[in-house]
Amino acid sequence: MRILIVDDHPIVASGCRALLADNPRISIVEAADAEKGEAAFIAEAPDVCVLDINLPGVSGFELARRILARDADARIIMFSMNDDPVFAARAIEAGAKGYVSKSGDPGDLVEAIREVGRGGVFLTPATAQGIAFARPDDRLGKLSAREIEILRLLATGKSLAEIAWMVQASYKTIANTSSMMRHKLGLRSAAELVRLAIESRLA
Repeated sequence: MRILIVDDHPIVASGCRALLADNPRISIVEAADAEKGEAAFIAEAPDVCVLDINLPGVSGFELARRILARDADARIIMFSMNDDPVFAARAIEAGAKGYVSKSGDPGDLVEAIREVGRGGVFLTPATAQGIAFARPDDRLGKLSAREIEILRLLATGKSLAEIAWMVQASYKTIANTSSMMRHKLGLRSAAELVRLAIESRLA
């Protein structure tokens, strides 16, 4: 089984290699950002992709979108430091077959790769319960994976024009999406959007 790990922290990639080292049937391909990850997916045709959500540049959500646009059957696991069930829900919505928290049991990642690799899905019981009982007033829960991606990029200081280029969309689309997000969240300005992103640890 060939596994693509896209994460910009060498210690995380190294930890993943160590977790899987005792299985001689597994080979690992690594990439540190979305562009290199997409190139590796094209070149290596991995069986399973493990994508960090919070990559430099565009996020794992955007990379998942690009990979699935190339291969609708790609098996993707999203990997994140954020335990908020909203992120797990959006990962599944974006087409991922599994979600693993970096702060969870290391065995979760091994089990996720095994399960997703054979065509199944993987969520820990705690994550599944968190999604099922998510608070209805959770503001991030009102946003799609695409909107969370745009919000995250706004929080890093990117302009609407820069975001449009990064996520391969038109300026008008991003401007309209930003306006719709403010309306959904009851916010008056882009500055309030950025503040929400920072408070939600998106940036």
